[in-house]
Amino acid sequence: MDRQDETNAIAKELKSQALILGTLVAIFWIVEIVDVMVFQGQLDTFGILPRHPIGLRGILLAPFLHGSFNHLIANTLPFLTLGWLVMLKETRDFFIVSAITLLISGLGVWLFGSSGFHIGASGVIFGYLGFLLLRGYFERSFVTIFLSVVVGFFYGSLLWGVLPTVPGISWEGHLFGFIGGGVAAYLLSDRAKSKTL
Repeated sequence: MDRQDETNAIAKELKSQALILGTLVAIFWIVEIVDVMVFQGQLDTFGILPRHPIGLRGILLAPFLHGSFNHLIANTLPFLTLGWLVMLKETRDFFIVSAITLLISGLGVWLFGSSGFHIGASGVIFGYLGFLLLRGYFERSFVTIFLSVVVGFFYGSLLWGVLPTVPGISWEGHLFGFIGGGVAAYLLSDRAKSKTL
């Protein structure tokens, strides 16, 4: 592959990544606009309702629901930034990490969460954070360790979110999301893959 082909491949990959992230963020915003303008916030009842069978649907739906535009704005930039960093090595990692995090975060909240509906993309965002911070530990390559350090420097303060410090914030979603990201980091690491061969 010559330099021009390589440049074209990188540009195509970046375009694909931007499309994936842009589409998901657009869905977040469209859902919130429709929820506020049409349903007066009633869509939030499709979030995770701990220990109620109907609340299980929220495992898939909760990341697309937000309590307000301020909530959505607070989640948009970290979702874009950390989501793109998850894609850096391989775009498909984003889908695998998202799925693992969604499942572990959602089930954790459903089993152990406080009463009331849990909504928002922050559980998935904390999954990306956990993945990026722990990938360096599991892979132990210079690039992944460096990326873990950079992410820790810029986003390390988010880790306080896994503690019950702010009323009304689903710290359980953050905690189990982070755990899910750590599980994904291990499962996608070269060491885990070599054990399955």
